[in-house]
Amino acid sequence: MSESTKGPHIVRSYDRDLEAIQALIMKMGGLVEAAILESANSLEARDEEQAERVRKGDKAIDALEEQVNEEAARLLALRQPSAGDLRTVLTVMKISANLERVGDYAKNMAKRTGVLLQMAPIEGSSGAIRRMAKAVEIMLKDALDAYIQRDVELAQDVRLRDHEVDQMYNALFREFLTFMMEDPRNITACMHLHFIAKNIERMGDHVTSIAEQVIYLVTGELPEDERPKADRTAIDPTTAQ
Repeated sequence: MSESTKGPHIVRSYDRDLEAIQALIMKMGGLVEAAILESANSLEARDEEQAERVRKGDKAIDALEEQVNEEAARLLALRQPSAGDLRTVLTVMKISANLERVGDYAKNMAKRTGVLLQMAPIEGSSGAIRRMAKAVEIMLKDALDAYIQRDVELAQDVRLRDHEVDQMYNALFREFLTFMMEDPRNITACMHLHFIAKNIERMGDHVTSIAEQVIYLVTGELPEDERPKADRTAIDPTTAQ
């Protein structure tokens, strides 16, 4: 059935279904934003209970991603969306996958916080990590706003800001190396902190992917230019638990 031959009640029903899926995305985004900040704050405040809430809260994020995928699959099967609407549904599924990964990184940060609380703090590190996490959280908020508003300019701005997050990560990486060389007793704590910083850097990459999906949604094309990357470290510990 073509768009032109669909009855108005079918179109309205489809619009309601699509709005419901988009509402799930925004709910998921809100939970992920909170998880980013809470995981960083738990490290700075040395708050094990807050870290545990982040770890447990990841289940709700996972459940929302599953719900988005189920609703999107049902919509594709039953509604026969037009080309533009199909692009919206596929974009939503990709955004939810990126949000789920950011949530996983926040959970991993919270796990390492529990370990770090058993060690002496590394001076200045938790505040720097919090600032880096805040930068990514603002990027995510803007990426989701760009999605709702179909704002290509804002999405492109988010995409370019990932370079700043990479620079923050590189600075922390060098700082942790210095701490480890100055005192071998700092090695274990600095390695955990490095994993946390790398998790945040990877969050920024996934948020950037969300911004690129917004650009694709509005224009029909992904950005052709390669976004600048400032991460030049050789170690990629994103899969370490």
